[in-house]
Amino acid sequence: MNHYNSSEEIWDLEIRPTTSLFDLKLKDLWNYRDLLVLFVRRDFVAQDKQTILGPPWHLIPPVLPTIMFLLIFGKIANIPTDGIHPVLFYMSGITLWNYFSACITNTSNTFVANAAIFGKVYFPRLVIPLSVVFSNMVRLGIQFGLLMVMVGWYALSGDVKVNLGWNWILLPVRVLLRAGLGLGLGIIISSLTTKYRDFTVLITFAVQLLLYATPVAYPLSYLEGRSFAPFIIWNPLSAVVEGFRYALFGTTGFEIASLWYPFVFMVLVLFAGTMIFSKVERTFMDTV
Repeated sequence: MNHYNSSEEIWDLEIRPTTSLFDLKLKDLWNYRDLLVLFVRRDFVAQDKQTILGPPWHLIPPVLPTIMFLLIFGKIANIPTDGIHPVLFYMSGITLWNYFSACITNTSNTFVANAAIFGKVYFPRLVIPLSVVFSNMVRLGIQFGLLMVMVGWYALSGDVKVNLGWNWILLPVRVLLRAGLGLGLGIIISSLTTKYRDFTVLITFAVQLLLYATPVAYPLSYLEGRSFAPFIIWNPLSAVVEGFRYALFGTTGFEIASLWYPFVFMVLVLFAGTMIFSKVERTFMDTV
């Protein structure tokens, strides 16, 4: 829209070609916050349409893997759970892992899946991956609610002691670390898939392998003295999962300072991912 003046035209919005790699136009994200809300609602509501169970589907992803982990890692492999009830140990790790997995998998397909929209109208392209992060955060809230119900059940039965302390304040920080890592890695991969579609297939296998390289089905203490333990420890997701359990159940052997490494890693990945994403979005319509 323009307001005409006798001497000049004054525009409310002016779209200019990006001239700098660091010109990320992050301010536009705030201007298009209403669109972000619409995309979040679309992502969340669309999953429940034409399904028999509807919203209860959000509770199945943590429940079924928990049952499988109980059987394979608990009964067959007999891996200890650091004194935490096995159901709560596995469900807490899976709940947080599902959020990261959904973020990185869904954002990695941003350009390919939304090429039709991107080719017709302008809006900040980062709105799409951000909507994935926020819509999955709603699902995380539902699954975390289920986890709290299970914690309350076992606490009342005397099978578990809940760690009600100041560390609960840091729970959102651990969730944001997962969100940032999933978003940063996802937009990097989405930028690569515009030219190399192989990454769309490889990301599925990579996420599955990364699950076993993260202490979701086992505690870090179980790896003491093993030759491959340093690789697991240096995984930035490991400290986040261990910190999540520490906040809930007060597990030993965890230090708050260990969260600095995943935080720095997240900042670097987000910065690199945003720059690569901004550069690719200028020409991706020629390759998608």
